[in-house]
Amino acid sequence: MENFALVLVYLLIGTLLRRVRGFPAETGPVLNQYVLYVALPALVLQKMPLLEFTSQLWIPAAMPWVLLAITAGAVLLAARLWQLDRQITGALLVVLPLGNTSFLGYPMVEAFYGDTGLPFAIIYDQAGSFLALVTYAAILAAWFSPTAGPRPSAAQILPRILLFPAFLAMLLGLALKGSSYPAFMELLLDSLAATLVPVVMIAVGFQLRLKLDSGQTTPLVLALGFKLLLMPALALGLLWLVQPRPLLIEPLLTQVVVLQAAMPPMITAGTLAIGAALAPRFVAALVGLGLLGSFVTLPLWYWLLA
Repeated sequence: MENFALVLVYLLIGTLLRRVRGFPAETGPVLNQYVLYVALPALVLQKMPLLEFTSQLWIPAAMPWVLLAITAGAVLLAARLWQLDRQITGALLVVLPLGNTSFLGYPMVEAFYGDTGLPFAIIYDQAGSFLALVTYAAILAAWFSPTAGPRPSAAQILPRILLFPAFLAMLLGLALKGSSYPAFMELLLDSLAATLVPVVMIAVGFQLRLKLDSGQTTPLVLALGFKLLLMPALALGLLWLVQPRPLLIEPLLTQVVVLQAAMPPMITAGTLAIGAALAPRFVAALVGLGLLGSFVTLPLWYWLLA
């Protein structure tokens, strides 16, 4: 649990730095860009060659898409039953299905399960959350945006996937499986990957916002309950249904998949929704309060899965 405490300290440092005049408002996004283009690919290159190929690897790749379909259906049903505002509906459709499975997921999986759980977390994130972000979320953000910007085409989406640094690193890491890096390369990857957790959590703390407009409290509370409690419960239930008998799913895989499903709303998806003018304060509070709430619910899920 010392690693978990460190994550909380990094988050606190980020919130304190926001009050220091020497740090510009763009500090959070700049740190995020460093993580996306340097630290995250280094971590993926470091861990993917350790992945053991099994017949169960489809599970962390498929689970995010199954949960996305269930969540989107629940949002549409709730929007009809409670006559939700179109911007709130669009924001929920974009943000709620996608968990913070890289920026927060990797540090949390490492804190609770060590390095051995990270390859499963990477598959869940890159084959699931990331692909959903650049396809599903990008299209819906444009569709629901009150600014009525152009919808991204397949020709625009495909390069985003293929040229994303962490995705390229995943493919390269898989191709290099069974090989060993030169000593200097290992040292470089280790040093860069080690910066991911402190930098990303400081960036998250720096960007934390908790303001709401009137009438948004109830949808926010329901959305957070769904994301932090119901979605991981659904993932666990689905794993119980699909596990082959008498061969059980590897316990570590189950633990990592459920923990990734329990991650709070994705910061990048929130940024996408805010950029599309979809209830910006609601989205910022959803991401911020979800992050804070996850520091209670994630240890709870860890304890339940132990």
